Amino acid sequence: MKTNLNIVKGYRVMLGFNQSQMAKELGISKQSYYAKESGNVHFTDDEKAKFKGLVVAIFPNITIDDIFFARFTKKY
Repeated sequence: MKTNLNIVKGYRVMLGFNQSQMAKELGISKQSYYAKESGNVHFTDDEKAKFKGLVVAIFPNITIDDIFFARFTKKY
């Protein structure tokens, strides 16, 4: 399943991070982060958990699904 990249980027921007800073937070290279945010490579489960851990500071009840798969979930 492809990540909803606009949402991932949006959360990164809300956190005030550029791609280099987010890459450092996730323990990966800037190039690797760019590839993931661009949809060329998938985020690992560990990276998703770290990303969520940062976003929780803004949205305490957020889930990994909210961040990475919201586009694919229909809400009625």
